[in-house]
Amino acid sequence: MVFFVGAFSMLAKLASADGQVSEGARRKVNEFMVNDLHLSGQSYQYAQSIFEQALNQNSTFENLADQFYENFRGTPQILNLMVDIFYRVAMVDGRMSANEERLIDYAVRVFRIPESIHDSIRRKYNVKGSSKAYATLGLTESATEAEIKKAYRKLILEYHPDTIAAKGMADEFKEYATKRFREVQEAYESICKERNIK
Repeated sequence: MVFFVGAFSMLAKLASADGQVSEGARRKVNEFMVNDLHLSGQSYQYAQSIFEQALNQNSTFENLADQFYENFRGTPQILNLMVDIFYRVAMVDGRMSANEERLIDYAVRVFRIPESIHDSIRRKYNVKGSSKAYATLGLTESATEAEIKKAYRKLILEYHPDTIAAKGMADEFKEYATKRFREVQEAYESICKERNIK
């Protein structure tokens, strides 16, 4: 419940950063609920109601981000996931406003997101012509073979089902980690094939 309140309150503040919430932003938040977190029934309605209530509450995005970090500082996967969904919502119309950028930059600082991960998320949603496979590994196309292998090993370990299970994370995050694990695997295989890495 702590995750729901923090996550969907922050998303409400981000989605309304320019005064009103677009249909596209609502759609992205909804997709996050259904596709990433696999919410349905009561939990889906609860998440929706938190989002709607937060639109009219006085708490700021910054305060919510501070609280969220205090609750999830030991779980970087959750913090990374939130920054990823922030970009998804902000970039729904193909561009990011100054207000949206300011809020996301604040979250990145407070969440202590490493620059390499932030860069890969930015490239994933914003930089034209970047390779999605390299972005998934947090790299650029100029990365060496050693850097590619190192990034792959680090991410595979971080999102491995056994690692997630050992941390006792909720089912919603197991789903996200499994999906991320597959993305990393596929990205690595794609790069290896392209570069003929054994």
